[in-house]
Amino acid sequence: MAKHVLETGGEVCPFPLIEAKQAIKTLSVGDELVINFDCTQATESIPEWAAESGYPVTEFKKADDFGWTITVQKAH
Repeated sequence: MAKHVLETGGEVCPFPLIEAKQAIKTLSVGDELVINFDCTQATESIPEWAAESGYPVTEFKKADDFGWTITVQKAH
């Protein structure tokens, strides 16, 4: 299992989600995608996409005053 980091700071929604969808396609099953973002709407859209897609969220935290980090595992 490997961790891959996707930096989307400064990008407006929906681009963090779009990039996450593209990035996870390139991962192997069991790998994790760490998404760093500062778009408030992505705090809802990324976890919703992960749940709908069957990808477990293994971590979700506020990184600083303006950003968050979420880790999604590719399950299939």
